[in-house]
Amino acid sequence: MRDARDLCQMVGIPAPRGMNAGERDFPVFVPRGYIARMRHGDPNDPLLRQVLPLAAEGDSVPGYSCDPVGDVAAAVAPGLLHKYSGRVLIVATPTCAVHCRYCFRRHFPYAEDGKFFHDWQPALRHIEADRSIREVILSGGDPLTIVDERLAELARRLAAIEHVTRLRVHTRVPIMIPERVTDELIGWLRGTRLTPILVLHVNHAQEVDEHVGRALARLIDAGIPLLNQAVLLAGVNDNLAALVALSERLVALRIMPYYLHQLDPVAGAAHFEVDHERGAELVEQMRAQLPGYAVPRYVCEVAGAANKLPIV
Repeated sequence: MRDARDLCQMVGIPAPRGMNAGERDFPVFVPRGYIARMRHGDPNDPLLRQVLPLAAEGDSVPGYSCDPVGDVAAAVAPGLLHKYSGRVLIVATPTCAVHCRYCFRRHFPYAEDGKFFHDWQPALRHIEADRSIREVILSGGDPLTIVDERLAELARRLAAIEHVTRLRVHTRVPIMIPERVTDELIGWLRGTRLTPILVLHVNHAQEVDEHVGRALARLIDAGIPLLNQAVLLAGVNDNLAALVALSERLVALRIMPYYLHQLDPVAGAAHFEVDHERGAELVEQMRAQLPGYAVPRYVCEVAGAANKLPIV
């Protein structure tokens, strides 16, 4: 679905005023399978809220910027970010399976590295030259929008670098398009000496229906660890019941609730903010209801910091 008004019509709600303010700069893009999990006729549905542009996206809010986590400053080669010790991140593609309205890279200058998406050699040379790098993270965009043959080639080339030991893939594709989990995908993830780790992005239990659950089980049964990073979002999961249900659903599927992220202050997303005090209160309440392994670490990312910073 590529049009906000068509999206509203499909879920049976009136189009909010001022949608064009957000849609103009960051187009609507939502798989129909994900739309099918939304509650028809509910303008406050937590899945719909993540993808529907609102007039508030056009507001200028102090502290919110186009590069909230310092990606530009962390670039050490085209498409390669080096923020933290021992690991680097490849922005493998500008393409995603969905446009989340709170995306911290919604303003990322992908066009400046356009050639890189067809030629990873500069990034690979940098990784090979820096023996401190043990882990490579594939991000984007979403790396699983790239065909498996190309990803398999990249995995083989990374595995040929002696000091690299782990390959981490950050993705929302199995949640948006569970059919993407295929034998070919599992094959290249397990097909080298590198330890594969898949980090998912699920914000609400409603996102994970039985079809998604079966796809994720295929990955786990193949021996690929799955972690989840959620973002704390106003109107989506900023209540105890939603956060507990999310953790319970993840644990039932053998997925570790890893991080609960404070919203990155990206321009256009201020209406999703939940203040730190409320977030900390919610995490403390989760601890009273869940075993420790089911409570994610509540963190924020600060540009230039040596690691993600714990809030509680």
